Amino acid sequence: MTTAQKKHGWLAAWISLISNFILTVVKVVVGSLFSSTALIADGVHNGGDFIASIATISSMKLANQPADKEHPYGHGKAEDIATGIVSLILAFAGIYLIYESMVALFHPASEASLWALSAALISLLWKLGLYLYTIRVGKRLDSKSLIATAYDHLADVWASLAAVIGIGFAKVGDVFDLSYAVYGDPIAGIIVSLLILKVAYEMGIQSINVLMESSVSEEKQKFYQDLILSFPEVKRIDLLRAREHGNYILIDIRIGVRGDMTIQEGHDITRKIRDAIKKEDPKVEEVLIHLNPWYPGEGH
Repeated sequence: MTTAQKKHGWLAAWISLISNFILTVVKVVVGSLFSSTALIADGVHNGGDFIASIATISSMKLANQPADKEHPYGHGKAEDIATGIVSLILAFAGIYLIYESMVALFHPASEASLWALSAALISLLWKLGLYLYTIRVGKRLDSKSLIATAYDHLADVWASLAAVIGIGFAKVGDVFDLSYAVYGDPIAGIIVSLLILKVAYEMGIQSINVLMESSVSEEKQKFYQDLILSFPEVKRIDLLRAREHGNYILIDIRIGVRGDMTIQEGHDITRKIRDAIKKEDPKVEEVLIHLNPWYPGEGH
């Protein structure tokens, strides 16, 4: 990753951090002043996002550290740990918001406020812009923590949209004296919470898969296999394992080569295979290759 790319990544992370702090304060204050359950819930969600943004920045700093004696494979999983933290924060926020919204349904509804509606609408547009910006930077840098933050912004977009609809519906109920419409606000809070829990689940599963060192996709495994077998010196593949380690991929290979091959010839073929894999897939950080003897008549 170039210095310029790292700067873009840090900028996106800090913009997310500052935005989440501002939105948290605005939503909680306005929601409390005008008794908007949906807006307070959305504000609490942004409070979780603020903590998640701190985790993202910390993990990006750690993930960029070079390998050391204690961490010979590098610190790439730091971003996956951050993603897991984000998912936990979202899950707790979603459960809390469902509880608060359910409580509000059994209390007399307050009059809907245009201030609350405006705050929710501004949040919707703000978060949409943040999502589009952060997802673009995250995918360009292949930063899992930034991509996780972007999807967190997307969850906020849906949350703010639900809040806008709910508060707007309640406001319409006030104007036209529709008794059932005044509960649009807490109902929107419940919808927001369910959307948050869905995003939390998806992010959590992704993080767990990497931390448990699950294999890369079958398509990518097949790609590596075909590339290795394209070398005529390789007579068979005895083992091929590839796993994600944060932002990069580690590969272990056992291949069969001619039993009379010299050490130098073996060294040369392993270097060629390693270079070819890294060239075709820049995400591959390390390729460990073990040679097994093969003799004519054994087959592939």
